[in-house]
Order: sequence, then structure tokens, then C-alpha cells
Amino acid sequence: MPTTDEITRLAAIGWRGDVLDLPSGRHLARVIAQHRNGYRVHDGTREFAAQPAPRFLRRDVDPAERPAVGDFVVLAVATPPAIEEILPRRSLLERAAAGERHRRQVIAANIDTVFVLMGLDGDFNPRRVERYLVLIEGSGARAVVVLTKLDKVENAASAAMREELRVAAPNVEMHVINAKDAASVAPLLEYLQRGDTAVLVGSSGAGKSTLTNTLLGVERHATAAVRGHDSRGRHTTTHRALVQLPSGGCLIDTPGMREIKFTGDEELGAANFSDIETLALDCRFGDCGHGNEPGCAVRAALESGDLNPARWQAWLKLRDELAAAGDALEAQLKRKGAARVANKALGKRLAEKYGRR
Repeated sequence: MPTTDEITRLAAIGWRGDVLDLPSGRHLARVIAQHRNGYRVHDGTREFAAQPAPRFLRRDVDPAERPAVGDFVVLAVATPPAIEEILPRRSLLERAAAGERHRRQVIAANIDTVFVLMGLDGDFNPRRVERYLVLIEGSGARAVVVLTKLDKVENAASAAMREELRVAAPNVEMHVINAKDAASVAPLLEYLQRGDTAVLVGSSGAGKSTLTNTLLGVERHATAAVRGHDSRGRHTTTHRALVQLPSGGCLIDTPGMREIKFTGDEELGAANFSDIETLALDCRFGDCGHGNEPGCAVRAALESGDLNPARWQAWLKLRDELAAAGDALEAQLKRKGAARVANKALGKRLAEKYGRR
């Protein structure tokens, strides 16, 4: 049976519940970093290198089915240790990978909170936050918007930007901080207690590495100044990495995202746009296109000023993009299904001609 010491040790890396009774020669660890030549894992006592089992390296394996930062894994005792199994994930944040092919990219697994960082400078973009919220909605984690660089703007300007963002994200928790100041970031510790795991997402230069250093209390991650003309930063974080914080929680830092690409599985109505979905339920016709149809509650709200036009335009743009991503996903699944059928038929013909081997 698991001991109290084992549970305490594993809780330090975000494990919840009882320790698994694993067979001899197997033990539990968490993936804390991924590199081209393998993984770094932590068992609650020490950090060490591990290699994935051969089946994870097959070209036909979906990237989302491979070990990712935040995963709890079962290791086989070997030299080096081998990742044999990924335990069920309680949450998963992913996006569609960049490029033409429809592939998923895991950002982090087994997370409780996603901190969406955005600077109160040239990085400020409410539309980008809306896109992040669409990704986060179905992940199983909660979203928290963190506006950084409070020390760089006047109070009136920061208040105006907060109000603008509140229109774009009316139901999301929000904090405004100076990421260099420990007192300013202290409210975030509420989400980073023992057993908690959070991940940082945002553009390069938004302050993810600076915030990580402040929460750690040491300068562990490199930081760099942003460009003056557009407030963009360089990629000082080059890979995802999980760190243990003095508060007892775990934090995953990630490289800046240049593209927030949807997988096609997201649902727009539940993702921060419940007000528009609620209005649509009051339309006279169930298939209302919210154009010139009589009895359209959405159009009425726009005309009365109850619905912000910018918010409506954002909804339309995201709806069309999600529809396109869904079509791409459906097309890919059809191609894969057709390929499986073709391969099965080819195998049958070869077996009939040459016999089974």
C-alpha cells in the first residue's frame, strides 16, 4: 500500500489522490520538459532523463498520444529509464500545429489553470485573448487573464484597457500586475498551492519568463527586452518546462505563440460568448442567420446597444474560422478512413495472390 511519505513526495509534483500500486520495476514520474533527444522527468525527489518507449516514436502516432509536459507517466527501470505508459489526463490544452497538415500540438497536460498573459503595451490585443479562451474552454482547465507591465503605463491608460478587455472577456477572472514585483504577483499564488498546476501562455515579450522568475524568487529563466516599435519579444523560452514553486504549486512556462490555430473540436458558444448564444435562443426562428430575418434577438440587441458591435464582429470571425477548422478536421478523418480501407483491400489482394506471410 502507498505510504504517507510517497503521497507527500508525489504531491510536490502535482499528483492528486493515492499512489498507484505498480508492478515491480515500474514507478511513477511527471514529465517536466521535452527535448529533441528525450524527456526530463521528476519523481517527486529528483529530476532525471528518460526515453519514450519505441511505440511513441512511430510516425503514424498522433502527437497528442505521445508524452507531453505535465503528463504523469509510468517508467520502466532501465538505463536510461523508459516511459512505458501515459496515465489518464485530467485536462489537456492543445492547439492545431502550424502548417498545412492538420496535426494537434499539446501545450500542457494535467493543468488546473491557464494564465493568459498580455502586456499593457503594444502587445495589448483583446481579440487574441478571445482566441485563447476558445482553446481553453474545452481543456478542462480554467482561464485567468493576467495583464502585465503595469509599471509601463499610466493609471488612466491601464484602466481604459482593462475596461476594453472586460467587454471582450466579461466572465473571466482578471489580474493586472507588474511581473517584476513579488507583491504585485502575490494574488496569483491563490492558483499555485500544493497540488496545483498552472501553465503560462501568451506572446513573446508578454512577461512569462519574468513572472516565472518572480514566483520562483530566483533568476532561473532568461529574459530580454522587447522591441520598441511593436513591443514584441524574442523567444527567450525555447521549450515547455515545468518548475516547482516555493508556494507548493507547479508552473509550466511555454514559448511565445505566433499563431493560435484551432483544432476544429472547439465550441464557440460556451467559450466566452454565452451572452450571444443566449440572445440567439430568443430569435423567432431556430435557424436564424442574424441578418435580416424578422424577430432576430441578436439584431435587436445590436440596434439597442445592448450588444457591443465589436464583440459581435469577433463572434462572426471566430465562428467562420472554427467552421473552416472543423471542415479541415472532417476532411482529414475521411482521408484517413479511406486510406485504411484502401490498405486493407491491398493487403487482401496481396494475400490472395502470394499467400499470407
